[in-house]
Amino acid sequence: MAGSPNVAQGTINRLKASVIIDGFPQLNITPSFLLPEGIGLSFGGPITTNLPSMTGVVTSPEPYQLVTCTVHLIKSQPLAAAYKAQIEASSLIGSYTIRPDVDVAIGPGPWNITNGTIINVSPLNFGGRDAGYVVELAGTYNINAAAWA
Repeated sequence: MAGSPNVAQGTINRLKASVIIDGFPQLNITPSFLLPEGIGLSFGGPITTNLPSMTGVVTSPEPYQLVTCTVHLIKSQPLAAAYKAQIEASSLIGSYTIRPDVDVAIGPGPWNITNGTIINVSPLNFGGRDAGYVVELAGTYNINAAAWA
């Protein structure tokens, strides 16, 4: 009888995820500053655009994607105040790196983001039952490097 065909599922570690802001280390985000929702990453726009032709498609790899990184900060910590101060000074934060909750030698990541900005802070609740200060970062994720060759 053959052994189990199952594949090892791997491990995730919520204490690995982080956002490192190259030019503003005071804005670096590690798990100690996060609510259980942690860090989220979403991608906007296609990776490749398919242009219709008479008999098929012409492929056009995109050189970048827009990304949004959502971080669920704890408003009772100084990092939330640091983000508020940065927004008041300049929403432009430059390059940053998002590290996931998996070992990047095995799983996806890290994501190096350029032209980083702070784009939003979610509504705040001051009723004493919500610790969240949710910040959205944005930027450019460069893809399809082979297209430059």
